[in-house]
Amino acid sequence: MQYVSNRVLASFARVDIVFDMNSAASIPRADPSVRPRELFFAFLVIGLSGFGGVLPWARRVLVERRGWLAAEAFNDILALCQSLPGPNIVNLSVVVGRRFAGAAGALAAVSGLVGAPVGIVICLAAFYERFGALQRVSAAIAALGAAASGLVVAMAIKIAAPLLARNPITATAFIAATFCCVAILRAPLPLVFLGLVPVGAAIAWFTRRPGGKT
Repeated sequence: MQYVSNRVLASFARVDIVFDMNSAASIPRADPSVRPRELFFAFLVIGLSGFGGVLPWARRVLVERRGWLAAEAFNDILALCQSLPGPNIVNLSVVVGRRFAGAAGALAAVSGLVGAPVGIVICLAAFYERFGALQRVSAAIAALGAAASGLVVAMAIKIAAPLLARNPITATAFIAATFCCVAILRAPLPLVFLGLVPVGAAIAWFTRRPGGKT
C-alpha cells in the first residue's frame, strides 16, 4: 500500500514539474503557513458542502474564501486535473495539497475530501433502499438534481469569466465548439478532447511566442 501511495505521489510530482514550466507565474509555490491541518479542514468543508458536485464549492473555498489560489490558477489546475485519469476533484485535492504542504498536505486534503462524504453516502444508501419508493423522497431527489445543475452552471460561468477577459475571441470560440460537440452533436467526450486540445495547445504556443498575437 505504501508503495502504491509513493508511486501516485511521484506521478503527481512529475506532472507538477511539467505544469510549472507552463504556468509557474500564476500558481503559488509551497507556503509554509498553510499546514496539512488547514488543508484537511478546508477540503472537509468542500466535501460536506458539495451535494451534487463539489467543484463549485472547491472554487469558492480555495479562491474566494481562503484566497489560496487566484481564479486563473484554479482554472489551470482544474484543466490539468481533467486531463488525468480519476475524479477531477480528487486529482485537484492531491495537486493543491502537495503544492502547499508536500506529501502530508496531499494526504490531508484527500482524507478531508472523501472521509465524511463516504460515511454520509453509506447512510443515505441505506435510507434510499428503504424509502426510495416513496413519492416525496423521489421529489426531493429531483429537487437536489436541479440544485446541482444550477451549481454546475454557476461554476462554469465563474471559470469562463477570466478566460473571456484574457482572450475573448479564442475562449468564446472554444466554449462554443465544445458546447456544440458535446450538447448538440452528442460527440463522445474523448473524441472532443482529442480534437480540441491539440488545436488549443497550438494556439497557446503561437500566442506566447515573441511577436505572436494574442
